[in-house]
Amino acid sequence: MKSVDAHLAEILATVRPLAPLELELERALGATLAEEVVAPVPLPPFDNSAMDGYAVRAADIAEVPVTLPVIDDVAAGSDQLRAVGPGHAVRIMTGAPVPAGADTVVPVEWTDGGTVTVTIGRTAPEGNAIRRVGEDVNAGEVVLEPGTVIGPAQLGIIAGVGRRRVLARPLPRVVVLSTGAELAEPGTQLQPGQIWDSNSFTLTAAVRAAGGEGFRAPTVGDDPGAFLDQLDAQLLRADAVITSGGVSMGAYEPVKEALSPLGTVRFEKVAMQPGMPQGFGVVGEDQVPIFALPGNPVSSFVSFMLFVRPALLKMRGLEAGPPRTQTAYVVGPLRSPAGRRSFLRGVLDEDGTVTPVRGQGSHQLAALATANALIVVPEDVTEVPAGTAVEVIPL
Repeated sequence: MKSVDAHLAEILATVRPLAPLELELERALGATLAEEVVAPVPLPPFDNSAMDGYAVRAADIAEVPVTLPVIDDVAAGSDQLRAVGPGHAVRIMTGAPVPAGADTVVPVEWTDGGTVTVTIGRTAPEGNAIRRVGEDVNAGEVVLEPGTVIGPAQLGIIAGVGRRRVLARPLPRVVVLSTGAELAEPGTQLQPGQIWDSNSFTLTAAVRAAGGEGFRAPTVGDDPGAFLDQLDAQLLRADAVITSGGVSMGAYEPVKEALSPLGTVRFEKVAMQPGMPQGFGVVGEDQVPIFALPGNPVSSFVSFMLFVRPALLKMRGLEAGPPRTQTAYVVGPLRSPAGRRSFLRGVLDEDGTVTPVRGQGSHQLAALATANALIVVPEDVTEVPAGTAVEVIPL
């Protein structure tokens, strides 16, 4: 059997980062920057008030209380030039330009809030509550580097330096396609021999959680021709395809029967549990990567975490490799088959222990739903005593 590491290495050697595109800001969330973002002007571009209050000269409020005439109002967005002379005050709002001559802002809470005259009860040093020009960013300064994932804060600074679009690698578009004549759509009445399809929902959600755009395609039965028709229709919008089911050694395996003759997809046994049957390759004129995962729910999810998620990271232009692990101490003994790397479901606690969940079968989706980690047992280990240090993959 092929090792887990060799299978992942083959996948990562095949997939390529997506080409950068000019993305509108509304479409840039989660994308990966492919250029430097530079501030064309300083931020803030002018001295402005950090609070609602009064713009004054610090020397005029050195002794308090003091009453000053209010000669003007200035609101945020004002483009009129204003000035404050000795012994006067200007009422000012948050974000408004600081009038010439003023060197401090007194918060309205320190005053009587007057509009004709204002009585100030506390002194304020020079520069109080004033945001200075360039205090955040200087003109010409790089605010974001290539390779940065655009989150809400990063999107904010891109807009804040005046950019309407940005060069970035988009989110991978991934089509998820479940196969099996036994599958019924959730919300419908089960017929004899049927089960509700859970894999397509699980895998589509996993794609989105990994930073991709997941598209759930209609399920396909056991007809290889119908599978190929559905696949061809979905390739028009796919940067990658994930299938579940139809890859084992028995009869009625539509994915394997349809893709094996193409010569571009390999079906192999990988030395792991769960998830031994795996398929991977490329399809279509654009050589779209396809991940043919096993049909058991836990097997397909574990396979996604081990193989598909790293591939999506590479497609996004990010560092990709085996999933991150941490050390924990197992509560209770473990057993694992010889020659296979096991990924047992467990609950990782803050105290550094991990407890295996009850129900480790590859079909036991309810047990998976209670887990927050995979416990890794190496291929050459069959018995793990309670209290042993193990590597775990946080989910």
